[in-house]
Amino acid sequence: MDIPEGFRSGFVSFVGRPNTGKSTLTNALVGEKIAITANQPETTRHPIRGLVHREDAQIIVVDTPGLHRPRTLLGERLNEMVKETYADVDLIGLTIPADEKIGPGDRWILDNVRQIAPNTPIVGIVTKLDKVSKDQVGEQLLALHELLGEKSEVIPVSAADGIQIDALLDVIASQLPEGPKLYPEGHVTDENTETRIAELIREAALTGLKEELPHSVAVSVDEMLPDPDRGGLLNIHAIIYLEREGQKAIITGKAGRRMGRIIHNARQEIIKLLGENVYLDLRIKVLKNWQSDPKSLGRLGF
Repeated sequence: MDIPEGFRSGFVSFVGRPNTGKSTLTNALVGEKIAITANQPETTRHPIRGLVHREDAQIIVVDTPGLHRPRTLLGERLNEMVKETYADVDLIGLTIPADEKIGPGDRWILDNVRQIAPNTPIVGIVTKLDKVSKDQVGEQLLALHELLGEKSEVIPVSAADGIQIDALLDVIASQLPEGPKLYPEGHVTDENTETRIAELIREAALTGLKEELPHSVAVSVDEMLPDPDRGGLLNIHAIIYLEREGQKAIITGKAGRRMGRIIHNARQEIIKLLGENVYLDLRIKVLKNWQSDPKSLGRLGF
């Protein structure tokens, strides 16, 4: 297929404090759920690439863990991974929620990004514009413009309501280099299926969790096998890893009800992803303090 003249292609990554809506924005741009979302900071644990195919451009959106001050070995490794990603992308989008004032955390992230990728252009994105009045959005746009400098473009969006998504894609496409398509048409993500399933289970497990426990949750898919006795059914066996014995009761819930909800919700999402019926067998294992143990981190793929 001929590439139109002036066709652009490249990678864009969003940076911002935890919970500024980076994963929700990634899903809105791609038009499909490829990144899990939860109300906990640092939900994203590895870079996820999503594809946006346009007539004039191919945009690869890289959703990364948030850049943060690490407290564990996992945190340090995530930061290194994020820094490598930022150094390689063509454009960085700094996400600032409309309903929170710009603070020291945002400045710290911007300073770090400018050190890691001094020549990469940055576009400012005010997220969650559905949460505040037009006046507040205007104030935040001015504040972000001031933070980034006069030449930077700044745009407000609501990923949840799909507002200004096309306008943001126009801005992103205009800042990418001219080049050929990097992925085949129709390709949505380069995440493998097992990883996507493990992430959907983790998302279901994180729902409603508070405090430190979300950081202790990891998931791996043990095996996926068609059921010979029940045609058309896929058996998925997966493990939820926790760091301490005492966390098991929280995940399981009273009379196992919470675990039942996790299995039900994860199964619905997996069926949506695969387009086939599944049986989900979910077990809990304790991997003591895995976030700070190099061996355990290796075993879980970090």
